[in-house]
Amino acid sequence: MQTQTKKPGITAGGAILARLKAVGVDYIFANSGTDFPPIIEGLAEARAKHIALPTAIVIPHENAAMGMAHGYYLATGRAQAVMAHTNVGLANCAIGAINAATEHIPVLIFSGRTPVVEQGRLGARTVPISWGQEMRDQAAMIRECTKWDYELKFPEQAVDVVDRAHAIATSLPRGPVYLSLPREVLCEACPADELERPSRIAPATIAPRAADIEQAVALLREAERPLIIVQRGAGDAEGFTALSRLASDWGIPVCQYWAIQLGIPTDHPMSVGVDPGPWLAEADLVLVIDCLAPWSPEIHKLPADCKVVHIGQDPLYSRFPVRNFRADLSLPGETGEVLVAFEAAARPACEGTGEKRDRRRDRIADAAAKRREEVLRNARTPRGELMTKEFVSQCLSEVLGQTPATILSELGAPLEPLTLREPGSWYQEPHSGGLGWSFPAGLGYKLAQPERLVIATMGDGSYIFANPVACHQIAEAMAIPLLVLVLNNEEWGAVRQSVTGVYPQGYAASSNEMPLVSLAPTPDFTRVAEASRAWTARVASHDELAGALRAAIEQVTLHRRQALVEIRIAR
Repeated sequence: MQTQTKKPGITAGGAILARLKAVGVDYIFANSGTDFPPIIEGLAEARAKHIALPTAIVIPHENAAMGMAHGYYLATGRAQAVMAHTNVGLANCAIGAINAATEHIPVLIFSGRTPVVEQGRLGARTVPISWGQEMRDQAAMIRECTKWDYELKFPEQAVDVVDRAHAIATSLPRGPVYLSLPREVLCEACPADELERPSRIAPATIAPRAADIEQAVALLREAERPLIIVQRGAGDAEGFTALSRLASDWGIPVCQYWAIQLGIPTDHPMSVGVDPGPWLAEADLVLVIDCLAPWSPEIHKLPADCKVVHIGQDPLYSRFPVRNFRADLSLPGETGEVLVAFEAAARPACEGTGEKRDRRRDRIADAAAKRREEVLRNARTPRGELMTKEFVSQCLSEVLGQTPATILSELGAPLEPLTLREPGSWYQEPHSGGLGWSFPAGLGYKLAQPERLVIATMGDGSYIFANPVACHQIAEAMAIPLLVLVLNNEEWGAVRQSVTGVYPQGYAASSNEMPLVSLAPTPDFTRVAEASRAWTARVASHDELAGALRAAIEQVTLHRRQALVEIRIAR
């Protein structure tokens, strides 16, 4: 009879790290502090004992760590880990956690906790900040934007707690979770026998009832003027194809209102742009595909007899206290899977609506073509000495041609003038508005897909918020050849638009200098990037842009070098 050799014990710090690898985490994006000795010792110990670990990377600002985890998930569909330093590091994670929660991005967030005891135990307090960083309820800092939080109490909990954290984060609806790690507990030993076993806790999934899908198909069959509004994409490649086919077969206009991800090609015959207003005004059925806010009730009016069907991980967005959009039917589940099931169920019903459907399709295609022609014409037409954001988008599309690329825009290049035809080619900043997202998310996306051209576009204010010194340092240290476009209008353009929207004839709108919007004089952003040996260019005229973009793309694709182009645009 053979006896199993029991593996030697390991510190809880090492066990946490090893267990992350076992549940599928590839990277730990970490910014270390004085609470990290057992984590760093655990890394060294696990390596010495040949225990598999995720790749742990030094990220010199926690907002960048959260953004990279966000971007990596967008590229792979796999949740990653972020480790921060006590309460101060966790505070820097908060914006990223808010963004992740809003967009259903699973992230495993860890932070140290200042030692509980003052003496007499390994890991006890040793420096004054151990007192200064103590809080009564550290998790409260991000509790409202996490699905679950806990504090590790005993070292033997390490395996089960990581399993639970990962399962909850990746269950529908997905989102970030948080685990607090007291230093004394991490210093203690725990068994190593089960570090590599499969997780015993599977993520929870949900799916719509067959009867509800049938009801949705019946509503579509009866509708005369259906409309699709898609905001967070179609879930996956299969959902993207299903949505495009559904729109074509049934002749349904598709509006990408404040799109966070691409749901349908921008030049699809049924793609009617980004303004739902004219289509909502006449709709008798709206299919809402994963939209936090499918329209603005203050601006857009829904006919009283219009039916509304919502599809998505959490169709009613239950985390948000006020969201009172009409919902006659909700189909919860993986967005892509629901779309595939719905399109398949609707296909037989489509066959009996030929003449009506064909007339509608022709009308929509004509309107969509006219809209796109107008958008591209306006984008190409100079409106002054300086460029517009729309011109930048249209020029970028022409330069890219057929080159596969992923564009992340944070108040940068807008969607509608771009020509994009594949899922995963467009991401916009989260609707939570936590600035500084595009640059680190682009780094995370490029880390996951090193051969793909990834372009992070942002406004000047967003670039400042991204802690660009940290992000450029990460790009150089990890050899991530990301292309960054900074569209510089020397102001908070979104703030200006909001003011003029609320007070179009107000004092601020008519003043020569609107208060609290100017960022002038902005720094020379190329100098910031050059500090980390990036290739850079500054562009101020329409004629220079295409050449600068081609040169920058050559740098990141052929020479594997990070590049930044600062583009001066009009206010």
